[in-house]
Amino acid sequence: MKFNAQEEYGLRCLLRIGKFHHVGKSLTIPEISRAEGISEHNTGKILRVLRLGGFLTAERGQLGGYTLSKSPDEIKIKDVLIVLGGKLFDDSFCQSHSGVSDFCTNSIDCSVRSLWKIIQDAVDSVVENLTLRDLLGSENYLFEIVNSGNDNKESF
Repeated sequence: MKFNAQEEYGLRCLLRIGKFHHVGKSLTIPEISRAEGISEHNTGKILRVLRLGGFLTAERGQLGGYTLSKSPDEIKIKDVLIVLGGKLFDDSFCQSHSGVSDFCTNSIDCSVRSLWKIIQDAVDSVVENLTLRDLLGSENYLFEIVNSGNDNKESF
């Protein structure tokens, strides 16, 4: 199972912009592109998706650039992943991947569908309350949050 490039790069771009949220600095497409090693064309496309998804605001002009549209603790990673690429599995998957038939030949008792549902539920439980602020912390801090199951996160 893989996350796609848009999800990976989108999270990286959002994190890059989020690092400057507390000082109110906006970042331009070339700045983000250079810092993340992503082409300007792809960076622009990804930032557009994030802006349309409500996570970023854009200002034109010499002092323009991209900033978060809300604070990092209000941006849920689950919502970002849905905007960038959707869920790994949802119920419509079985309808769109039924093979040559109009309906899946395994629709009555499908162990594969059950597996994908279990995996999606596990991913959802990890990213449900995870915020951009959590990802801006250290890797050890994030590991502690996910493994503790504690919704009362300390501010860092």
